[in-house]
Order: sequence, then structure tokens, then C-alpha cells
Amino acid sequence: MSMSPEDIQAIVFYRKQKAYATLQEAEDMIQTAHWNLAIQRLYYAAFYMASALLVKNKISAQTHNGVVAQLGMHFITTGKLDKTGGRLYSRLLQNRITGDYNDFFDFTEEDAKELLEPTKKLVEKLDVLIEQSVE
Repeated sequence: MSMSPEDIQAIVFYRKQKAYATLQEAEDMIQTAHWNLAIQRLYYAAFYMASALLVKNKISAQTHNGVVAQLGMHFITTGKLDKTGGRLYSRLLQNRITGDYNDFFDFTEEDAKELLEPTKKLVEKLDVLIEQSVE
């Protein structure tokens, strides 16, 4: 299914807004000591922005792991996104999976707080890449 330029623009706009709103949710969860939710929201903030970047560049990904793969292929190996950003994105995904599916596991305050600023920077870098993408 191909999308019109207007559809792409609308989806990218929506996902970018959702990414920033979700980052705020992560901060709210940190403020209220909901560490697992904070970790989940940090991942989704990055996911929404990464998926917006892929849509803007007409790159398809069907799964969360597919987003990781496409980011690696189109943005990390080309040097547009540094390897540190790629590793952080992968770590956020693994944390989200761990928090959602592992019994008897909880993230700590330190886990959530140490990921907040790097995730904000990653989301901002992905946003810059979106803006640099050609129509």
C-alpha cells in the first residue's frame, strides 16, 4: 500500500507529537516512582520517533525488531545515526520486553533515571533526521 505525500506528512506529524507526549509521560512516571512504566514509556517515545523517521523515508517495518533492523540498515550503517544511538534504541526495546514479560522483575529508580536524558537526546536526533529527510 503506497501513501500519498499528505498521508506521510500526517503520520509523521502524529508520531512526532506522540513521541514527545510519551517522553513527558516517562518523566511523569519517574516523578511518581513508577519505574516499569517509565521504562516502557521511554521505549515507546523512541519507537514513535523512529517509526516516523522510517515512514518519512518510505521504509517499511512490520515489527518492533523490524524497526531496529531498518534503523541499523538505513541510518546507522550509513553514519546518519551513531552506533551509540542504535545501541540505546536496542536496549530500550530489550528493557520494554523484559519489563512486560519477565515475572518477578522490576526496574529501579536508577534504571529509569539513567535512561531519561539519553533517550531525550535520541528522540531529538531522530527528529533532526526526519527534518533532514527529503520529501
